[in-house]
Amino acid sequence: MNATRTVELDGHIIDSGAMQRAFGIVMDLGGTFEIETFDVGRRKEETSYCRMEVGADDEETLREILHELHQNGANLADPVDARVEPAPADQVVPAGFYSTTNHPTEIRYDGEWIPVEHVEMDCAIVVEQSSTSNQNSPSSGDVVEEDGDGEPVRARTKVLNAIREGDLVVTDEVGIRVKPPDRPRDASGPFGFMQGGVSAERPSESLIEEVAEALVETKERGESVLVVAGPAVIHAGGGDDLARLVREGYVDILSAGNGFATHDIERGLYGTSLGMDMETMEHPRKGHKHHIYTISEVIRAGGIEPAVEDGLIAEGVMYECVENDVPYVLAGSIRDDGPLPDTITDAVEAQEAIREQAREADLVLMLSTLLHSVAVGNCLPSTTKVVCVDINPATVTQLLDRGSSQAIGMVTDVGTFVPLLADAVVETGE
Repeated sequence: MNATRTVELDGHIIDSGAMQRAFGIVMDLGGTFEIETFDVGRRKEETSYCRMEVGADDEETLREILHELHQNGANLADPVDARVEPAPADQVVPAGFYSTTNHPTEIRYDGEWIPVEHVEMDCAIVVEQSSTSNQNSPSSGDVVEEDGDGEPVRARTKVLNAIREGDLVVTDEVGIRVKPPDRPRDASGPFGFMQGGVSAERPSESLIEEVAEALVETKERGESVLVVAGPAVIHAGGGDDLARLVREGYVDILSAGNGFATHDIERGLYGTSLGMDMETMEHPRKGHKHHIYTISEVIRAGGIEPAVEDGLIAEGVMYECVENDVPYVLAGSIRDDGPLPDTITDAVEAQEAIREQAREADLVLMLSTLLHSVAVGNCLPSTTKVVCVDINPATVTQLLDRGSSQAIGMVTDVGTFVPLLADAVVETGE
């Protein structure tokens, strides 16, 4: 072997499978490893530490191995300062830029480790100094270091379309430290029962009770709950109970699409959801037009909030959001009818609005919406608790496969889940 580097793993690396994955990465990519130090935690609450030398036939293969190990939480044992290069133009990053994971990340700058703000997968890391731009000056509460000249320094993620010419973009993997959340064997870790995975075989009632407890505990700590909801919530009969959760103060932020809001308001106006009578499950004459009538009436009123103030909208999830000052983002789609005036039709603008929601959330409940769940999941750090519920197993597994490994999945009917959850939350919170 002509090229070698030493890496370290620490934490619950055995229980979580991180150590096994690291060994597999090295062998699958044609490298070798030699264990130098291996300290095993001998109790459930104890962590383990592994230091190993990784080798490859050439530097290019070694870089590929180190990249994959880095994504898995293995960090170089002899870090140097992160490499930065100025962006050559707006929305253009330097070749070889570092693409982020959703795990807590630090970069080494001027000999000091700086936490990266707003951790999100598939972004660039930009290093900023207060003297470079007033716009880049750190605000109150931001974590900053000072460079050798005493200037405050910060590091934060930026999506590619937000990159501006001259931004100092981190390249390569050197000087970067990634720390995936620990996954201890028992419920003592930061996620408690939320250990990831998906199964339709889990005892749903007991798991719903645990989700309810997590939701109540989140609120008791003064933290925020984000609900990501699809039209199926209304269509399957869960609208009233989701509205109850909003009314009782257990939903702080709502992320949805034009279809969800339209179905919800249509139900209040006509008693139908996408033309189907919610009581008889029949399709009344002209029922298929109710959703477009609904959109027309809300447009006439000037939006959802004016429609609530005028008495047009008098019940439902959107009504409770307006009445209880729960902020919502309705992200548009190419398939939308109308759409409602509140729907954000610019995809980049909608993405940024969702990103702001994700940064505020401490627990996210995703209800029967594949594309919206994945979109929000992409914006979340791995430290945010996520519960994804869908009758289609592919929705939950795709969320996990896309990188939201902290999510737990429940394959069940959302029309059954939401009422049971609302009952359990109200009972637990009393």
